[in-house]
Amino acid sequence: MTRGDRFLNLQPYRTVLVLAAAQSFGQTATPILVLLGGIVGARIAPDPEWATLPLAIMIIGVASATIPASLLMSRIGRKAGFLIGTGIAILAGLVAAWSIENKTFLLFCFASFMIGNYAAFMHQFRFAVAESVPTEEVPKSLSFLMLAGIVAALLGPEVGNRLSQVEGLSDYVGSFLGSSLLMGVSFFILLFFYRNQAVNTTDEVEPVRPLGEIFAQPKLILAITSAVVGYTIMSLIMTATPISMHEMDHHSLDETTLVVQSHILAMYLPSLFSGFLISRFGVQKIIQAGFLIMLSCIVVGWGQPMLMHYWWSMVLLGIGWNFLFLAGTTMLTQSYRPSEGFAVQAVNDFLVFGLQAVGSLGAGVLLALYGWNGVILFSLPWLLVLLFVYFYGRLSSNTAAA
Repeated sequence: MTRGDRFLNLQPYRTVLVLAAAQSFGQTATPILVLLGGIVGARIAPDPEWATLPLAIMIIGVASATIPASLLMSRIGRKAGFLIGTGIAILAGLVAAWSIENKTFLLFCFASFMIGNYAAFMHQFRFAVAESVPTEEVPKSLSFLMLAGIVAALLGPEVGNRLSQVEGLSDYVGSFLGSSLLMGVSFFILLFFYRNQAVNTTDEVEPVRPLGEIFAQPKLILAITSAVVGYTIMSLIMTATPISMHEMDHHSLDETTLVVQSHILAMYLPSLFSGFLISRFGVQKIIQAGFLIMLSCIVVGWGQPMLMHYWWSMVLLGIGWNFLFLAGTTMLTQSYRPSEGFAVQAVNDFLVFGLQAVGSLGAGVLLALYGWNGVILFSLPWLLVLLFVYFYGRLSSNTAAA
């Protein structure tokens, strides 16, 4: 095969490759804030119970921007939307750095909100990928896109940690200046290499259905619930972990960084094979596996955690999230027509990240009132909801088949 032939074979996957490269840098904003948001909050917030508020506000920022981001891109195209979102992230890093230097907690919260806004735009990467490849290639392509998180898992916390102390600046100011620099790299990748993908938004044979009819599908309900539960439990435990480790159990920042990095790696490293597993066994089997792994995370994390317990529970948390989110997203793309895409994507992301905010908001309160075990215990009801919806979907499928 000649070099030209190999290039032509990659052309159908150009969108996947470009967005994976952009996400490798762009996705670092969230892990930097996850690692340092609670620690910074504990130092500059007027009350220690507000320490996780910046992380919760970041999730609120995601939820509040999901529908506007999707609708905006339906009008101006995905490229313009991605560039606007990344520009917001660059500005957010600068605002966060200034607020830390001046110990302005409310402004730091606003910067966190902006990072959440950016994440809402970046979460649309997966739908842009799904639109650019044949249906049978969606699981593998989404899995490849999620591998960008491996780079972000290594790069983001490392930049946040190494630039946490810069001569002449307050602690952690350099971390968020580094975040803006990484966002700039993502911006230029999108600017020079990304091309809008034509989307079929008119379908005369299958017209747009009412939203009520679309969202009444058991398959779609399970898809959304899988992503909601995965994200909510992940957000709840992940938000609490750096504070519980560093501020309450007095583990070093290096140890805390290791656990956070390992968690984020565990979120994305399974993408090397989870897409193939979905193609081989189907989405429902992978949702089952995700449920069991999340349950294992809760069992391992319960009690008086040492470093190894934190590490194992966070790794299991990441793997469980990967299975639930990737399977849910794949099932979602199979549940709507092309003409319904932007509307369904907007509502889905609003529900996923809106309910994820509950987990993030609850982390600080639960940690302050009931400690680490209170955080772990609050994860169980979400798994019970997923279990109920899963069997409801199976029952509905069996009834329809009969």
